[in-house]
Amino acid sequence: MGRPNAGKSTLTNAIVGQKIAITSNKPQTTRHVIRGILHRPDAQLVLVDTPGLHRPRTLLGQRLNDLVREVWSEVDVIGVCFPADEPIGRGDRFISSEMNALKATVIAVVTKVDLVDPQTLAQRLLAVSELYDFAEIVPVSAVSGHQVEALTDVMVRHMPESPQLYPDDVLTDEPEQVLIGELIREAALEGVRDELPHSIAVMVEEMLVEGNLTKIYADLYVERDSQKSIVIGTRGVRLKEVGTRARTEIEQLLGRRVYLDLHVRVAKEWQRDPKQLRKLGF
Repeated sequence: MGRPNAGKSTLTNAIVGQKIAITSNKPQTTRHVIRGILHRPDAQLVLVDTPGLHRPRTLLGQRLNDLVREVWSEVDVIGVCFPADEPIGRGDRFISSEMNALKATVIAVVTKVDLVDPQTLAQRLLAVSELYDFAEIVPVSAVSGHQVEALTDVMVRHMPESPQLYPDDVLTDEPEQVLIGELIREAALEGVRDELPHSIAVMVEEMLVEGNLTKIYADLYVERDSQKSIVIGTRGVRLKEVGTRARTEIEQLLGRRVYLDLHVRVAKEWQRDPKQLRKLGF
């Protein structure tokens, strides 16, 4: 867990060794709880990647925060991510103030250490240690792989004994359609203006398998007509780029050829509308 943009999804992917969570430099990229499973000879680590905890401005934001708090009560170890390239801020203190009520073992994970010099890192580690009485503090870089294995060792050390929860070949329990919708949203987030990211949602309406080809029909939802124009782009160029980028990722995920049909629809103020949120899976 951690505030938006603390590097949670990138770290989850690095630990599992495969992309299961979408990433972008936009806050609130993660909107679902995604489980990634790491298989080791001595342990099975079920990682739960959560949305960033933040002060909500919409009903969607409230529901994402509720999701995070629900997960807290179900896990044995919580890794709180603090990005090394940013000073400790109000968001970090807000999260720290909520941790006293937690029953789980809490570890601090200082992420993105590849982006700072040793002196800055030392300052960040000190600042993090003053926030809360963490069981351990581990600096890592998901991008370079620095200390990622050490972090998994630390987490496993704090885990209770248990039977194996997932078969050896399972890396995530996310349904295919949810993963595909997320990959399309990740492609749509690339290069959009700052006001747009929160407004994009994706629904995979239909998947048809025809021989070695999978046909996927999906809708991208935005909140206003002006946003629809941004996503589509001049003469549909942007939407075409989104489709090409997403199709490449989806083909890697499914291991077969994909035909992807995308449409952009307007669902006015969907982030604040309980009925629309339900329809879009929140």
